[in-house]
Amino acid sequence: MKKISIYIALLGIIMSSCEDFLTIAPETSLSSATFYKTETDFQQAVNAAYAPLRTITNDRSWLLTEMRSDNTIYARNINFGATEQQEDLSDHSLPDAQGITTNVHVLNQYRQDYLIIARTNQILTLIDDVEFNQAAKDNLKGQTLFLRGYAYYELARYFGSVPLHLEPVTTREEAALPLAPESEVYAQIISDIQAAINLLPIRSQQGVGRASKGSAQMLLADVFITQKRWAEAETLLKAIVNSGEYELIPNYEDVFSESVGNKNTKESLFEIQYLEGPQGLQSSFLYSFMPRPISLQELQPITGTSNPQPLDGEGNNIPTPDMIAAYEDGDLRKDASIAYVEISGSDRADKVYPYIKKYAKHHALHGNHGINWPIYRYAEVLLFLAEALNEQGKTTEAAGHLNTIRSRAGLANTTASSQADMREAIFKERRVELAFENKRWFDITRADRVQEIIGAFGARALANPLDYYYPAGATFRSIAFTNITKFYLLPAAEAELTPHF
Repeated sequence: MKKISIYIALLGIIMSSCEDFLTIAPETSLSSATFYKTETDFQQAVNAAYAPLRTITNDRSWLLTEMRSDNTIYARNINFGATEQQEDLSDHSLPDAQGITTNVHVLNQYRQDYLIIARTNQILTLIDDVEFNQAAKDNLKGQTLFLRGYAYYELARYFGSVPLHLEPVTTREEAALPLAPESEVYAQIISDIQAAINLLPIRSQQGVGRASKGSAQMLLADVFITQKRWAEAETLLKAIVNSGEYELIPNYEDVFSESVGNKNTKESLFEIQYLEGPQGLQSSFLYSFMPRPISLQELQPITGTSNPQPLDGEGNNIPTPDMIAAYEDGDLRKDASIAYVEISGSDRADKVYPYIKKYAKHHALHGNHGINWPIYRYAEVLLFLAEALNEQGKTTEAAGHLNTIRSRAGLANTTASSQADMREAIFKERRVELAFENKRWFDITRADRVQEIIGAFGARALANPLDYYYPAGATFRSIAFTNITKFYLLPAAEAELTPHF
């Protein structure tokens, strides 16, 4: 695996500090032999293990999940020229050569997850050899195991089989491990998260922005749902519900982080922390999600900044007509999640484009906001619980949890009564409740409906390019929707460094 060699392993010593959220400071020249001596050293190392999550959620995960699904699409600006890397993801046309791909976004996701793994391996190898407060040590170990489990779960869902590194890499030879079977990767994920659950404090006793017992229980429930281990998932999800640590926010629109407030609410089990300002901890994904070209006059009402600037290039993560049509009449989540902007510079006759509103929060300066990214919310706990119950034949009990979600959205109770109808109702409800939170692609893959749903979506898009934001006379490339697969191919740049793939 490559560039997770000595260099990457030593990145695990990056220093950082923590106030009410996670921060990270510049790298140092310290070695693991001299650095890991105190509780503070391990606190800083754990902070460093969280740091790649900021890059992943700001730059990458929405490209590989939401734009890979039928929820959003790459809005082509034919005057800009091609940006094929994003387009290949959105159009299911990734280059495929001997089981590897040259797509840079796939490569960067792979490397960021292994960066988390390299840093956590360093911590877990050394922490038991240093004497300090046991409760603090357990907490740090729990967070570390959660992060390693989370990173491997991302890799397993993206790639299936991947190299399984559980020790620090100190030589080039150690970096090039063979691919572990998918079952072995999942066994390690489960082992890590189960250990984390036993070590982590509950949310109300944990530091802000850090993984808690509820975070780990939800992550493990997610894994069990993917593996169709319904009863085990039910147990974990009911423990979260019965903990009293979480609840739904009454107004759906208030669930999502502002730039400087409304973060880590009672509905949040785990979210990625950002800070608006000059510290280098900001997010900017809102700008990536804007249709283009957009003038500063068109952008400023959306961002509220004092220094708006026009955006050219290509639009990413633009809600599809299919996503817009998925909302039932009267669903309050629709207007909270999607808004529209008229772009005067567009070549389309219809110059009105949808954009993702749930993250469109005002902030001070262009390209720099502190909007957090939600990973797990209590609403998803209830939807997962409904799914786990229904798959065990407890359809009436499942309906109660589904209706709780629908009630907040201003909708009547579900009419689904059979297990099959309830399964489909939950599948559809997840789409609208969790829209643009990077859930849809994984829902499609774990339901084994990739060819069914994406195949039909591709056929609709190819037949009606105007509906998918192309100007008259323009259309998708001839390779669009020709490579619809469940897993991503492994990155070619990493294949150059290992004989195993």
